[in-house]
Parts: sequence; structure tokens; C-alpha cells
Amino acid sequence: MKYKIEIKSGQSEDFLVYAKQQSQTLDKIKYLLSESDEAIFGYSDGDAVKLDSSNIYCFFVEAGKVYAMTDEGKLQIKDRLYRLEELFSDIFVKINQSCLVNVRKIKRFDASIGGSLSVVLKNGYKDYVSRRQLKTVKERIGF
Repeated sequence: MKYKIEIKSGQSEDFLVYAKQQSQTLDKIKYLLSESDEAIFGYSDGDAVKLDSSNIYCFFVEAGKVYAMTDEGKLQIKDRLYRLEELFSDIFVKINQSCLVNVRKIKRFDASIGGSLSVVLKNGYKDYVSRRQLKTVKERIGF
């Protein structure tokens, strides 16, 4: 693997990667680039907290507001769910109309007798996978 870095003041940062195929290295590069791109802030009791996307378990909608579930609890997000899906499409997967989960925070899947599938995250949060999103989730997880 060859790489070249040029540092020029006053120039915008652009990244161009040539690869033969998708790999874990490319996933790591995309993850690092997405981390530096956008800052997400969560709000709780009037306080703004900068969130690291790797510490977020999921984004979900409750009573018309978007929240992020973290180790500290749930924090309100001022962004729309579709925008978060666009920003973090390499880290999060949409499991239903109102929830995006962090792929790295999934603990297990529970299948019911009726054929529905639920996702259980490492913090214990549980939500269902809609039939519409089932194929996408299976592809992202590697089923």
C-alpha cells in the first residue's frame, strides 16, 4: 500500500482513496473521516454535551423529538433522523421508521415465533426491526 500526504496552508482538505475492493481498512478510514466532519450535540436540562458517535448506542424518536441513547442516558438531538442517517450511514443502520442503531453496539438479535426480529444493544435497549428494513440490516450485519 502506498500513500502520499501533501500539506498546503490555505487549501481545503480533500481525501481520495484508490482501492481494489472494500476492506476493513477502508471502513476505518471512512469512520475516522466521518468523526472529524460533524459535531453532534446532545441537550439535557439546558446543557449542551458534545457527543462522540462511537459512544452513541442509538438515535430514536420519542414524542416527535430525536434522542441519542448513550451511557449517560438519553440526550435530545436538534437534528432530524434522516439527516443523522445520512451523516452516520457507515456506523449506524436504520432498523425501523424511528430508530438508528450503532452496528458496533449490537449485542444480539431475538427472533419471535411470529417472525419478527428484535435488536438488543449492549446497554439493554431493545427495539424491533421492521420488515421493510430487514434486508438492509441483514446486509450490514453480514447475515
